[in-house]
Amino acid sequence: MRILFLSTWFPFPTTNGSKLRVYSLLRGLAQQHEVTLLSFIDRIEGPDLFPELRVLCRDIHIVPQRSFAPGKKSTLFELIDPIPRSIQKTYSPEMAQCIKEILSTGKFDLVIASQLGTALYNSCFRNIPALFEEAEMGTLYEKYAYATSPVQKLRNGLTWLKHRRYIAGLLPHFQACTVASEQEMQLIAQEIPEYQSIEVIPNFINLADYQDILVDLRPDSLIFSGPFRYFANHEAMVWFLEEVYPLIQAQVPDLSLTITGDHADLPLPPASNVTLTGVVDDIRPLIASSSVSLVPLQAGGGTRLKILEAMALGVPVVSTLKGAEGLEIRSDEHLLIADTPEAFAENVIRVLRDPALRKGITDRARRMVEEKYDWAVVMPHFLDLVGRVGKAPRPPEVRFAINSI
Repeated sequence: MRILFLSTWFPFPTTNGSKLRVYSLLRGLAQQHEVTLLSFIDRIEGPDLFPELRVLCRDIHIVPQRSFAPGKKSTLFELIDPIPRSIQKTYSPEMAQCIKEILSTGKFDLVIASQLGTALYNSCFRNIPALFEEAEMGTLYEKYAYATSPVQKLRNGLTWLKHRRYIAGLLPHFQACTVASEQEMQLIAQEIPEYQSIEVIPNFINLADYQDILVDLRPDSLIFSGPFRYFANHEAMVWFLEEVYPLIQAQVPDLSLTITGDHADLPLPPASNVTLTGVVDDIRPLIASSSVSLVPLQAGGGTRLKILEAMALGVPVVSTLKGAEGLEIRSDEHLLIADTPEAFAENVIRVLRDPALRKGITDRARRMVEEKYDWAVVMPHFLDLVGRVGKAPRPPEVRFAINSI
């Protein structure tokens, strides 16, 4: 088939989980189909990165990404407007025009829109079978459900209501949508029961890419991999450095912590032996040389590719329950899970001091990734879904004013 793949993230280099997922999907699609990629591109990337993608894609097109500042106060008009403010502020006429121009060059059999950031342009391709790849509602729902103050509850509730209605109007224009976890599928099914074409395509990695990473282990070293432009990563590190890190240091004086990814100039609590690497060309050696991989997330949706990467590299993971959400893994078997500062610190210390515990967890974790989250296991399911959607007849046109820009 001839496929137009729309990406919210420019998929190379794979410096975050969303980029890694898109890049992995493109690798699989390229084996059976002809793919044209149209992607937003942010200020970090540039056209010199195209060679790694040209072997996968027939054509590559880029559109500048529009930024959005969620902390900025809304105007009265924005508050009453049924379209979410994040969509109003980031909508790109250039993207809409580029989609139309590409589709005018010939017959396309399928459009794959990755995440809400590109799915919202569905009016540009409603005459073509379409797949909404990685729909996600969990993060906004949690911010509303667990808000602690009346003001937060009201503000987050209004945001959640707008997004829920917007996605409910969006989904009927797609023959199917994918989600990254069972929890996400259950939430969409609960909130939008009339839409039932939902399939779980979990995040995954290509285990072959993680073999033969030979590095020396750095004793008493911790690592957290995740860009702070995703709010949940920054929130996680603030919590860890304030509440957990001092407890571990009290018993492990030579402890060190490496934080990778774009830190977005966001502040962190003061702490000793902490290294901020920024974006690195290849994160695998840094992870592989670490004693423990940390996933102290308090919020967020989807599933954590950082966990799968650490497991593939033989590094034990200590996570919160939220951090491990969406993966079919068990605490004390594949990783260690704790939600309080004291228990989280205790788990890190256990792994640092017990080589047998470390080996048992990492061996079982790698086998689990091989069985459930390897590219060779997940990709056939995705390609089967793509084939079915590409052959599906277009449903009757359904128009929702709420979902128009």
